[in-house]
Amino acid sequence: MEIVAVKRPALEAKVLKATPMDLVVMVREGLPWALYQGVLKDLGLTDQLAAGVLQIPLRTLTRRKGGRLDPRESERVMRLLRLRIKAQDVLGTREQASHWLETPNRALGGATPISLLDTDIGTQAAEDVLTRIAYGVYS
Repeated sequence: MEIVAVKRPALEAKVLKATPMDLVVMVREGLPWALYQGVLKDLGLTDQLAAGVLQIPLRTLTRRKGGRLDPRESERVMRLLRLRIKAQDVLGTREQASHWLETPNRALGGATPISLLDTDIGTQAAEDVLTRIAYGVYS
């Protein structure tokens, strides 16, 4: 059986290799705009949709262009990335992960997983659903 390496975006590859303390430093320093844009491109999200999902005003995102996100904004982007990485690992492909993120889920009260990223509790609920899927537990 041949193992095929999956090419991951730069931020995602960095996150997968990072220790929790490395991630704390990355978030506190603020993620570079280019990495934020890479995450959006990978997920097929527009700035306008990301602004709504991440609860960051579009004007604020426009002002950050070419610079860095602030720590709170960076934390929200990391939530999105963390959930997308887990969804891809559980479901197998980026396409399936993106579809799952945007599809209403009965286990989440009919909410889409991506709509829960504005809170850490919502993100954890979506991650719990993925864990149940991974272990074959009916949700």
